[in-house]
Amino acid sequence: MGQQDRLPIGIVGASGYGGVQLVRLLIEHPGVEVVYLGGESSADRPFAELYPHLAHRVPWTIEPVNLDVIAERCQVVFLSLPNGLAAQMVPTLLERGCKVIDLSADYRFADLETYKTWYGGERHDQAIAATAVYGLPELFRERIARARLVGCPGCYPTASLLALAPLLKQGLIVPESAIIDAKSGTSGGGRQAKVPLLLAEAGNSLGAYNVGRHRHTPEIEQICSDLTGHELLVQFTPHLVPMTRGILTTVYASMRDPGLIREDLLTIFSAFYRASPWVKVLPSGIYPQTKWACGTNLCYIGIEVDERTGRVIVISAIDNLLKGQSGQAVQCLNLMMEREETLGLPQLGFYP
Repeated sequence: MGQQDRLPIGIVGASGYGGVQLVRLLIEHPGVEVVYLGGESSADRPFAELYPHLAHRVPWTIEPVNLDVIAERCQVVFLSLPNGLAAQMVPTLLERGCKVIDLSADYRFADLETYKTWYGGERHDQAIAATAVYGLPELFRERIARARLVGCPGCYPTASLLALAPLLKQGLIVPESAIIDAKSGTSGGGRQAKVPLLLAEAGNSLGAYNVGRHRHTPEIEQICSDLTGHELLVQFTPHLVPMTRGILTTVYASMRDPGLIREDLLTIFSAFYRASPWVKVLPSGIYPQTKWACGTNLCYIGIEVDERTGRVIVISAIDNLLKGQSGQAVQCLNLMMEREETLGLPQLGFYP
């Protein structure tokens, strides 16, 4: 399936939306070779049976999950599984010498008590979880490069934290005033038959869900607390939009210095992300749309200052399946391989 000098990669959970994005990205990545596709629910089925549009490039069959086989073939393993399953596999994979990039929530939290409160289940791998690096490259680039286990962020936290990080890190806002209003396409719910995601239910409609109790809230709060140096609670409200891909996040916060103007914030954001090729700070008066990011690993950021209320408004747009999931995972892989962050990732979307 590839040249011998390419890094052998495995994908567990290849049949879902996250898995198919990984397959699409990695079969065209010049530095890796996909040597294993695994999954329990689709074991022994040809990948092309699940995704016929990829039959001309992906002739492989999904194999049953066998950690011995995975460890023997792969140096890096992507886990694209429902929450709670990765934790059952990671200790063995690490012990066998694999590096692991987990797309679920299992290794996003330094404190597993937080995980258990929001996700449930029993965990007995605190020591391993403590070694995991949060996979947001724009904030933890150097740590990811040295990591053996990366817990990739959720889609909502990615869009929210990229909008908030410069404000919190530079002390520009009253942290407790931050409000995150986020809207996502239906693919964020995965490739499952769920009534709220049916066309007849979600089409021609817009609504909030899990208000005040969405599982991504503690993940956002954990990183915001790290950035501010003290424990911080954040108001986060997600909404479902009748589109397939994309997240648009609008962050509101009260500024500490009411004298700052939009151009000041643009300068600060541009400097903060000057070494981040996947974050594009837009010119004055331009605000992002989800369509711009669709099919790319980019995050577009627009900034406004409401001088009347003394608030800053930051708007971010990403593709929830790429920068919000699989694309970001490949970005982490590139750092772990000591390669350019842009390698093998799409920079130009389809428009209109």
